[in-house]
Amino acid sequence: MDQPSLYDDHTVTWADQQVAALRSLATRPELSNVPDWENVAEEIEGVGRSEIDRVESAMSQMLIHVLKYASAPAAQSTRSWRKEVLVFQASAQRNYRPFLRQRIDWERLWANAKTIADASLDVFGGRLIGGLPDRMPFTPEEMSSDGFDMDRALERLAEVLKARPDHH
Repeated sequence: MDQPSLYDDHTVTWADQQVAALRSLATRPELSNVPDWENVAEEIEGVGRSEIDRVESAMSQMLIHVLKYASAPAAQSTRSWRKEVLVFQASAQRNYRPFLRQRIDWERLWANAKTIADASLDVFGGRLIGGLPDRMPFTPEEMSSDGFDMDRALERLAEVLKARPDHH
């Protein structure tokens, strides 16, 4: 047990492998039917899904707060939005693993963050800034790296907006 297991480094992949093995065993009539194979497999599948959900949630919340700040920099809530970005970034940094890059729909995450930020701003009569890209402007590695905070996010967003062909 000197080497780390797949469970330690790639929990989602480990869960996928275990689920496939359990479902394969469940089809073998010579094995006991006492274990509830399908529910055991679903529980293990949930381990992998929870890891993905944890990262998606943290990164989504970061994006929502960055978008609100970029859209309403004079709002009373900007100080709490800055703090929230730090809190969610710490969670993303702690939980993100490179293998998750292929497991998360980053474009959907970005689209949902824009929708939620816009709805949140709308409650107070605000609007999301125009000209935001359709594609995610941040990489997952960037959002989970040291030094990614509100200022870095706003700088990066400004770079992306400035580089857009339809930018005036």
